[in-house]
Amino acid sequence: MVNLNVKFCGVDFKNPLVLASGILGVTGDSLRYVVQCGAGGVTSKSVWLKRHKGHPNPVIIANEYYMLNAVGLPDAGIEKAKDELGKFLKEGSAPLIASIVAGKQSDFGDVAEEVSKINPHILEINISCPNVDDEFGKPFACSTIDAAKVVEEVKKRTKLPISVKLSPNVSNIAEIAKAVESAGADAITAINTVGPGMEIDIDMRTPVLANRVGGLSGPAIKPLAIKAVFDIYKAVKIPIIGTGGVLTGRDAIAMMMAGATLVGIGTAVYYRGAEVFGLAVKEMKEWCKNEGVKNIEEIIGAVHL
Repeated sequence: MVNLNVKFCGVDFKNPLVLASGILGVTGDSLRYVVQCGAGGVTSKSVWLKRHKGHPNPVIIANEYYMLNAVGLPDAGIEKAKDELGKFLKEGSAPLIASIVAGKQSDFGDVAEEVSKINPHILEINISCPNVDDEFGKPFACSTIDAAKVVEEVKKRTKLPISVKLSPNVSNIAEIAKAVESAGADAITAINTVGPGMEIDIDMRTPVLANRVGGLSGPAIKPLAIKAVFDIYKAVKIPIIGTGGVLTGRDAIAMMMAGATLVGIGTAVYYRGAEVFGLAVKEMKEWCKNEGVKNIEEIIGAVHL
């Protein structure tokens, strides 16, 4: 038998695969469905303190290589989120990572305090979305000082472990990771989408997305995500959720060998359906069996040895 159980920030996960933020994690029912499909844990869609509209349609374009999205982090606000996430938590079917987002440093503290009232297992601080720049300026994840200040603000307002979601759109992601670790972060999530990027409809002579630009995800960014996790693992001592371009169990194993303890799966739901979690778990077990790996935690950071 292959043991896929992992412990992350003191929380037990039946396998390392977790739903990434922004995909299906809007309602308690959608989170429950992902667990039924085989996920070891789930991350909610990013929660704002107040209702946030997001961007007008069209917001997504996808092909076999990548997805470009400018959804703009729409959300009904903190009270609706507490209701939906609370429903999921009552079942206790899998750990919940509650993602939070804000436009101001002080608002991160407020939303963290409110979400903590329903006691999710972990908070994920989204300081790195690349397609809301026009509203709030450059993401906090682009500055060691700003990123650290957000962490300090959140740590004042919650006792839950926090994972900070970092951006790949920086010159040295390891330096940002070290800064948030020093500020008190318990874990790192890497990476958010790359970009922003743009696609053009040459017949209409206009950008495809209403927002013109959007964050890039999907298979094309996997090498960037793996390299980011590799660099972060060398720089910090806290655990990592590796996410970006993971479609298969073999992709997940590569991410763990780079240094991830948990592996986020998001865009793969578009390519393989929500069943991707169960399929990838099976693929991971098959690889472990063939390689004589009895405990999946053995391979975390394996390429660094």
